[in-house]
Amino acid sequence: MTIQEIENQIIDEFANFDEWLDKYSYLIELGKECPAIDEKDKTENNLIKGCQSRVWLSCTHRDGLLHFAADSDAVITKGIITLLIRVFDGQTPQDIIDADLHFIDVIGLKEHLSPTRSNGLTSMVKQIKMYALAYKIKEQK
Repeated sequence: MTIQEIENQIIDEFANFDEWLDKYSYLIELGKECPAIDEKDKTENNLIKGCQSRVWLSCTHRDGLLHFAADSDAVITKGIITLLIRVFDGQTPQDIIDADLHFIDVIGLKEHLSPTRSNGLTSMVKQIKMYALAYKIKEQK
């Protein structure tokens, strides 16, 4: 599936909930499905800077596609990183770099997060795009 198709799926899923409390509960449930990061990857290098809670993100590159795993010590944050992994896992570095992530605004995620969590979301997206950029440069060599 393309990033756009996955984003549209997420928009449809969040449209099923009228209240933000239900959306938060859904995020918590998603966090339970987060692709587990290997304990050896819970390092300072994989810790995302700018997040209120601790978030580790690892990235591997296989057959031209990027694959992500993560963990967080906060349940909402774990749900957020799970959404991002769902969108980006198995995509090419270029597709990740080009993604506009319109689903974040459409579902109202940023506006319903505390300012520190919203900054964390931005930091997570930035880190994923940095991985994509690094692997794209590596591919070109």
